[in-house]
Amino acid sequence: MATKQSTVDFLLDQLSALGDMSARKMFGEYALYYTGKVVAFVCDDNLYIKPTTAGRQFIKDLQEAPAYPGSKLYFLISTDYWDDKEWLAELITRTAAELPLPKPKKKKN
Repeated sequence: MATKQSTVDFLLDQLSALGDMSARKMFGEYALYYTGKVVAFVCDDNLYIKPTTAGRQFIKDLQEAPAYPGSKLYFLISTDYWDDKEWLAELITRTAAELPLPKPKKKKN
């Protein structure tokens, strides 16, 4: 089951205070970007945050699950937290702070 656009739109709206949030559709699912870094995935209308030490310490009732078949484990964020804009923004900020910048893409000849 692919993620609904309305789910991604809702999450982006919840995180709009951060400013530099965006989403990119990938194979029927979505990657969420903050300051140019992939910080989360939205798959089957579920929110998966990239695992970091800061995220692990911040999330009280941590659940881990694969975002898609064969993927590594990500932090699965219950929809109970989606309405808390401040909490969600803090999690994204803490996660992004630990993630490296993406490697520059090589130019095609």
